[in-house]
Amino acid sequence: VDEWTEDDMFGRNKSRPVTGRIDTLIAKKTVIDGDVSFQGGMHLEGRVRGSVRAMPDQKTTLWVGEGGRIDGDVVVTDLVVDGEIRGQVHATGRAVIGAKARVVGDLHYGSIETVMGARIEGKLIPMSSDTGSAPALELSAFDPNQPRT
Repeated sequence: VDEWTEDDMFGRNKSRPVTGRIDTLIAKKTVIDGDVSFQGGMHLEGRVRGSVRAMPDQKTTLWVGEGGRIDGDVVVTDLVVDGEIRGQVHATGRAVIGAKARVVGDLHYGSIETVMGARIEGKLIPMSSDTGSAPALELSAFDPNQPRT
């Protein structure tokens, strides 16, 4: 498959899909112990125990499928996640967080879209607020057994 879209990830129609070529594919049963640097597009269904970073001065897209997990920091242009990331995330362009996604750590973003069911345990920080111009939004884990007040 040369192109994946947000529709492929979440099984729904969107007017502004995240498109691009997949240059790197990390399959379900693959585990990488160490940092990964890439350019272009990467689709992750396996696990990376280390940082995932775009090559310097490269526009990149990272898709993290339902089975994908990253235990480390992420620095990319665009991010589409329906798996799990445990670390600091910097998506300088667009971050799309799917219904089955779990992000444990602060999420710095250029623009963000979330789907009902997405779990973000950390601060949502617009890239413009990295300079301190706006307060970050802090989210905590949602417990469906606790009443809302």
